[in-house]
Amino acid sequence: MEKQIKRIIILAALLLSTGLFASAQHKKAIQNNPAEWSRPFQPFQIAGNLYYVGTYDLACYLLTTPKGYILINTGLSNSASIIKSNIKALGFNYNDIKILLTTQAHFDHLGAMAAIKKETGAKMIIDAADAAVLADGGQSDYALGGGDNNFAPLQAERLLHDGDTIKLGNMNVILLHHPGHTKGSCSFLFDVKDKSQTYRVLIANMPSIVTQQRFQDITSYPNIVDDYNHTFRSLKTQSFDIWLSSHASQFGLHKKHKPGDAYNPKVFIDHLGYDQVLEELEMAFKKKLEVDH
Repeated sequence: MEKQIKRIIILAALLLSTGLFASAQHKKAIQNNPAEWSRPFQPFQIAGNLYYVGTYDLACYLLTTPKGYILINTGLSNSASIIKSNIKALGFNYNDIKILLTTQAHFDHLGAMAAIKKETGAKMIIDAADAAVLADGGQSDYALGGGDNNFAPLQAERLLHDGDTIKLGNMNVILLHHPGHTKGSCSFLFDVKDKSQTYRVLIANMPSIVTQQRFQDITSYPNIVDDYNHTFRSLKTQSFDIWLSSHASQFGLHKKHKPGDAYNPKVFIDHLGYDQVLEELEMAFKKKLEVDH
């Protein structure tokens, strides 16, 4: 069983690096999600007041503050109970979630958002360019819209642009507009600290290619190539200590941390791995541009 799981993870990584990951898997997602997207995973402290509360592969993050919590991503629609249990297992109050964020308006990262918002009353904040897709439950998404890859629609209570800050308690979270994967894909940059050190954390929305359509044929997203180029340029210039992303497999979570491991933020300091993933994704992007023409 363990060997089979490893093969699935390796295959997902290969598809991601070639830019085919999203189109092949998202189109089948409602009927046939990868098992690791829903598989529970033991929550743990990443660094300071930052915690992992997602599933085996769909990364969800909890930032705690004296004024309440920020939840980033929620995984699939059936992940709400897992996230709730994970937060409780860490000793935190689920109902203290005050702010909801997502790295992208796709069903596998905000599928449970509406349910969690209803239960907690938290405020939904999103990159402005993804607000329309959020509001129609994914129907207007340029790549996945019009099919079964929808989610419960939500109205955002605050819209953000590149460089805007989300503040709660002692936390200042900067949104970085990193479009392409969706029109409003974004990354988050912030500091956390424990007793011995402060860590600059980047939750990077890695720009994998969602569609097999030629970019020039996507009339609903005429600036998609410029957006991808912007995102690659921006991600290459970011300064951070720890990097994470929307999928655990993207940043090698299961090689860096196993359930029961002691607290060790330094295992997530991996600039080489970050550069390698970016390089592979940019190569896939350039290859697509060549094929498109």
